[in-house]
Amino acid sequence: MSNVVVVGAQWGDEGKGRIVDWLAEQADLVVRYNGGHNAGHTLVVNGQTYKLALLPSGIVRGKPGLIGNGVALDPEALLAEIDRMAALGIRVTPDVLQIAETATLVLPVHRAIDAAQERLRAQPIGTTLRGIGPAYEDKVGRRGLRVCDLAEPQLLAQKLDGLLAHHNAWFRGLGLEPFPRDAMLNDLLAMAPRILPFVGRVWERLDRAHASGQRTVFEGSQAVMLDVDWGSYPYVTSSTTLAAGVASGAGIAPSRIGQVLGVSKVYATRVGEGPFTSEVGGATGDLLRQRGAEYGVNTGRPRRCGWLDTVQLRQSCKVAGIDLLALTKLDVLDGFESVYLCTGYELDGQRIDYMPSASAEQQRLRPVLKRFDGWEGTTRGIRSYGELPSQAATLIEAIQQEVGVEVSMITTGPERDDAIVLRSPFAHTGGAAV
Repeated sequence: MSNVVVVGAQWGDEGKGRIVDWLAEQADLVVRYNGGHNAGHTLVVNGQTYKLALLPSGIVRGKPGLIGNGVALDPEALLAEIDRMAALGIRVTPDVLQIAETATLVLPVHRAIDAAQERLRAQPIGTTLRGIGPAYEDKVGRRGLRVCDLAEPQLLAQKLDGLLAHHNAWFRGLGLEPFPRDAMLNDLLAMAPRILPFVGRVWERLDRAHASGQRTVFEGSQAVMLDVDWGSYPYVTSSTTLAAGVASGAGIAPSRIGQVLGVSKVYATRVGEGPFTSEVGGATGDLLRQRGAEYGVNTGRPRRCGWLDTVQLRQSCKVAGIDLLALTKLDVLDGFESVYLCTGYELDGQRIDYMPSASAEQQRLRPVLKRFDGWEGTTRGIRSYGELPSQAATLIEAIQQEVGVEVSMITTGPERDDAIVLRSPFAHTGGAAV
């Protein structure tokens, strides 16, 4: 297979950037196709930490990256990220990065709307307040600005006037000050000369890559349970997070998507509000958070922690078409006397094996937990499956059996090569494991 799509199989923060970085060594292109700078991907290479939000993770390996039309692009955030990478010795030039000309722009007014909307909600969603949702709303409302508009200053000003006419009516209705135009327009015009050299026809580049047999990794943001259609609505993001989003978010035929690799921790985390059936409080939850460094890459917010929910994970795999699983952070469970999997739910006294769609029902779910023995010593840095403690291997095999999807990779530490590779997704055609 020449293409692999990497998707989060939980609520995000599974370690997708790390997996994409590993796959990038075997790939020719890495493509972002959804989300914006509300999602952070962290890579640790030789002790150096790289925190990415918009740039494709293959950039760190020097592999060309593409930002597809399905991405909500904040030009200020992108340029700041490019400058941070330069300070770390990674030069991002038009030779290694191309941005789709039709990608939606995230503007300062979107951040103001995001904050106001969150304040008005009786039950906050817990957004990152980066303006991603309002930018997608403008896209669907056909009033959004796109990257290509930066090349036409007069048109840009006209479109900005139309966008602000819409939003300022809303601000005035709330008794708030209208959002000013001139500073935003001047900033966009000032950034345009730095952004425009990166702009091109991403769909055409992908078509050439397919024709020449190049290997492409599509890097998803957020995760299945944050998908606007299939996640725990309304506590979701505003884009399609499934592998299916590659077709519309990058400009390729669905038949070219290739293998879908789902990424899941061996436990579970969630940021913000919303149902989390297997959540664990108290000392155990605190220990998972501490040992897993479970704080948002971009926001620093502490993540809620719990045991791995195999019902949720199985459902995510079915909906997203996940062919293989990468399990991350096995070493975080080192030293736990007992480890648990959520293998079912109780809803109003009845046992069920699926996650209901209704938020009220999700809130009433109770986990059915299965206990596993923990292990002594450490799995950190182990790179061979045979070297794992027998209890850890038993846990991995139980996850695979419960979910019904083959485990192809297990990470055992933060460094790039701290991993057990059972099968490369690029080689997943039914042959022997790697």
